[in-house]
This record gives sequence, C-alpha cells and structure tokens, in this order.
Amino acid sequence: MKAQRTYRRTTRLTVLFGTVLLGLGWARFAPALSFVYIWILAALVLLSFRRARLFSLYAVIIFGFTLGWCRGGVYMAHVRELAGLSKRSVTVTGTVLTDGVYGKNSQLSFDVGNLHLEEPYQKNIVGKIGVSGFGENMVFRGDHITVTGKFYPARGSVVAYLSYSNFNITGQSHSVAYSITRHFTVGLQNTLPEPLASFALGLLIGQRNTLPATITTILAAVGLSHIIAVSGYNLTIMMRAGKKIFGRWSKFQTFVGSQALILGFLLVTGLSASIVRAAIISSLSLGAWYYGRTIKPLLLILFAAALTALWNPLYIWSDIGWYLSFLAFFGVLILGPLVRHRLFSGEPRGIIGELIMETLSAQIMTVPIILYIFKTSSFIALPANILVVPLIPLAMLLSFIAGLAGMFIAPIAGWLAFPARWVLTYLLEMATMFARVPHMKISVTVSLMGMIIMYAAMVLVLIVLWRKNRKSDTITDVNPETILQN
Repeated sequence: MKAQRTYRRTTRLTVLFGTVLLGLGWARFAPALSFVYIWILAALVLLSFRRARLFSLYAVIIFGFTLGWCRGGVYMAHVRELAGLSKRSVTVTGTVLTDGVYGKNSQLSFDVGNLHLEEPYQKNIVGKIGVSGFGENMVFRGDHITVTGKFYPARGSVVAYLSYSNFNITGQSHSVAYSITRHFTVGLQNTLPEPLASFALGLLIGQRNTLPATITTILAAVGLSHIIAVSGYNLTIMMRAGKKIFGRWSKFQTFVGSQALILGFLLVTGLSASIVRAAIISSLSLGAWYYGRTIKPLLLILFAAALTALWNPLYIWSDIGWYLSFLAFFGVLILGPLVRHRLFSGEPRGIIGELIMETLSAQIMTVPIILYIFKTSSFIALPANILVVPLIPLAMLLSFIAGLAGMFIAPIAGWLAFPARWVLTYLLEMATMFARVPHMKISVTVSLMGMIIMYAAMVLVLIVLWRKNRKSDTITDVNPETILQN
C-alpha cells in the first residue's frame, strides 16, 4: 500500500494561523457563528494532531477557519451596534491612549480606549475612538476623560470619531511608566533646542505631538515617517543594546535582561499596536534562541498576525497600518534572506549592507498596497532611507544620553547633548534636501485586481527563489540570534 504523506507540526501550525486569518476576514461579511462548533472541532484537532496525517491537516484547516469566523462574528456584532449611534450626541468615558495634538481649527485630537457609553445607553464599546474638540489645554496618555459629542462610526484603526466635542479630564494615571516618560521628555526638552528635542522624542518613543507640521510633512514626503513612529525598529535597537549589555554574561541573564528591556519599552511607549506586534516577534525569537531552536519565519509572522487579529479583528478588516507592518516583516524576514542567498551567497558585508537590504526588502513588499491605497509613491524614498536610516541607532543612543543628562545632571547636560545635536541636525538636513527635489512624487493608479496580481507575481518569484535555495542546500530557516542582530 502507498504510504500516506505526513505533515510536520510546524506545517500544520502555519496552516492553522493562516486559516484563522482567513476566517476573521470572512466574518466581516458573513453572519455570526456559535462558539459551540469551536469546542467540537478543538477536540477533533487534539485527537488527530499527533498523527500528522492528511486528516489532521484537514481538521486544522476547519478548526482555524471556524475559530476566526466565530471570533470575528462576535466582534462584528458589537461593531454593528455602533451604527445605531450614528450622528447622535453621546457621552463616553475612557482612558487617553495618545498625547493630544492640535489639528484642524485648533482642536485637540487624541485616541481614547477602555470605552464606556454613559446614560441612557450604559454599555461598553469595543476598540478605540478618535476624539477632536475643546475643553482642556492638553491631554496626556493615561488621563481618564469624559467626552460629549456626536458619534460618527468610522472604518480603520478607530471604530468612531467624535469631532467638535467637549471633554474634561476626570483623573490622571499614577503609572510609574507614565511618570518616567514625562520626566524624560522634560529632561530632553530642557537639553536640546526645538525642533531637535521633538524629533528626538519621535525617534525614541514615537511622540509627535510637539513636532512642527513642516517637519512631519517633509518626513512623509521622502518616505521617512516610519522613523518617528514607535515601531518594531525602535524595539530592534533596544534588542541590539540588550545583546551588547547582557551578552558578556550567561545566556540566561541575556534572555531575562532582554525580555525586561522589551517589557520596559512597552510600558514606557504605551501598548501601541505596532510595538506590540514587534514585541511578540522579538520575545518569541528570544525564547527560541535561548532553547537553541531555529524559527520558521512564515510561522512566526502568521502567529503574530493571528494573535493580534484575534485580539482586535478590526486590524484585518480595515487597519492599513497592520497590513503595512506585517508586509514589512515579511520582506525583512523572508524576501531579504532569499535574495541575499542568491546574490551574496550569505550575508551582505557590514551593517550598511544589512540595513540597505532590509530597507529595500520591506519597501518592495509594501509598494503595491501603498499604490492601491494612496495612489502615490516617492522615487527618492529608497536613497533617503539608505542615507538616513543607518544613523538612526546612533541618533537614538545620543538622544537617550542627552535626555538622561537633562533628568539627572542638568548643569552639564548641554555639553553632553552636543553629539546628539550634530547627528539630529544632519538627519533633518538630509530629509529637507531630499524634500526639495522637484517632481519627487509620482501618481500611479492601481486597482484592487492590479494589487492582487502584483502580490501574486511576488509570491511566484519567492517560490522560485525558495526552490533554488532548497536545491542548493541553503538554509531558509531564520536563526533567532540573526533576528535579534538584524
């Protein structure tokens, strides 16, 4: 008899997380499904998982799709309830998630989470809302707030907007992390002149509320907005620092110390979606490195994507940032290594070569969706990133030193901040120079089908590269230590 084909555990886990994402996407348009099916299918998967046969793979596919469908259906039912509040005046209480930024018509804008609708509704709201209005001179992350205004359901990272609202702070957070962040911000602002201080805060903790609009516009025009958004790149810098600091000690101390850095960074910067995604991937990489395992990059990416989308299905339904983040991860962890092995037979030489390859791989994977959503692209984004991004780690380190000096040794902080001033000035001057290039943006209209065709072509190229690397005995698994170093 012909032997049945077996499937490795990593293959079945990859399929599981992929089908969870498909189920979540399907739930956006389908009716809700009872969780009773989940328990039945979970028992089926547990009974068949160890057999590694085709039946086990089918069970995993059905279970993953059903899990995503059930979770998405429950969340979608809550979202549909919000449609009944459209254009009604409501009062909402919650916790401020982002520092306030002055925007249109001098309104203060920020996001609010942990939402509760007050009378006459008296119920909680899923997700977060965007608030613009008047009532306080400034609000900070962690403040408890009451907002009254008209409710406008929205699609994207927020479930609704309350514009031209009235709000007042009812309490402040006593979190140690918030306190440290505010003291560090004051120390840096007392040490560096503007706009360098605001630019440094954007690099370190993603704070953009004090950054002049002209600089924000310049960075967006040349494709450098990502450097002032708290993201996986910031966390990568922290991981490199952890490896340098704790690497002299035992493997266990390096593991614990690096995990502590990740946790501390999460607390200080706030649990933003992008940094949580990067923290999941970094923590898993650390764990695998500690236990001497290699990582399947596709499994790692799909696990983080499924976990975050199960937590908040709005990510997969309408959050462009979620897609851009994981497409960039895909480029760095999968496309980049495959291209490196074909072109360089291994790693490119030097940190500059690594950064160029990472930047190019991430941008290639995000170009189709950017063209589809925004209809424009900048042809100078790549050279701007190549000349600016390699100096970001140095700028972050020197800015961090300047901020600590401002907190603890203010009399000589100005002298210690001179290196940070030089590097930050260079970065802003380079961005400004690229922004002056005429006709730097090009308009390209890409349809949904066009975007799908572009990504399908990329997948075919990746399959060809993977097959060639496999035939030449090239290792396509990702070593966790490589992830931490890159």
